[in-house]
Amino acid sequence: MPSTGYIQVHAYTSRARLPLEDVAVTVTAQDGTAIALRLTDRSGRIGPIEIPVPDAAASQTPDTGEIPYTPVNIYARKKGYEQIENENVQVFPGTVTNQNLEMIPLSELPNSWNKVEIFPTPPQNL
Repeated sequence: MPSTGYIQVHAYTSRARLPLEDVAVTVTAQDGTAIALRLTDRSGRIGPIEIPVPDAAASQTPDTGEIPYTPVNIYARKKGYEQIENENVQVFPGTVTNQNLEMIPLSELPNSWNKVEIFPTPPQNL
């Protein structure tokens, strides 16, 4: 029986973690289907997004062939900042997965105005 997990995002700039407002955040399924589109608030956050995930019982028995989480992709865009793609972010049942997005101002990367930073998440050995 499917369960629910949640994904939450915090977008900020610099190592000081200064929050970024109005970052366009897209969460997609592995097949590219959009699950949610949100803009960050003045604290640089979006509220939790519900994600359908496998039931927690799928993680109780080893070698079932099922993964006990749902992988999603997160895309973040804001004018004047490097674009970010987080691939295969793992969302587990009954938990909130917090994803931090450190966005780099393009002024710090003058030769990379169209660069996209991709962060793949390897599968867990469960």
